[in-house]
Amino acid sequence: MNKAELIDSVAQHSEGMSKTQLGGVVNALFDAIQQELAKGGNVTLIGFGTFATAQRAARTGRHPRTGEPMSIPAAKTVKFTAGKAFKDLVNQDAAPKAKGKAKKK
Repeated sequence: MNKAELIDSVAQHSEGMSKTQLGGVVNALFDAIQQELAKGGNVTLIGFGTFATAQRAARTGRHPRTGEPMSIPAAKTVKFTAGKAFKDLVNQDAAPKAKGKAKKK
């Protein structure tokens, strides 16, 4: 799903708002999350998850064409940790099936 499809999906559940207005809301949401992360903060959406920044240490990698070692500098990265309700929703079909029948007493 891309951004336009996301806006279309939200528009199906929203009454009284045009796709243009919803596009502005989606853009404002993304901008707010990006600005907070750029300041070093976290964004926690209860039931959905948490957006946060993390520090990636400098390391040595390999050049893909030549195989020679190369230095990869330290950098900040963005991480997302899904909330419990989100994980449960994604995994509801992945619940293990009971093997065999329960024993009767």
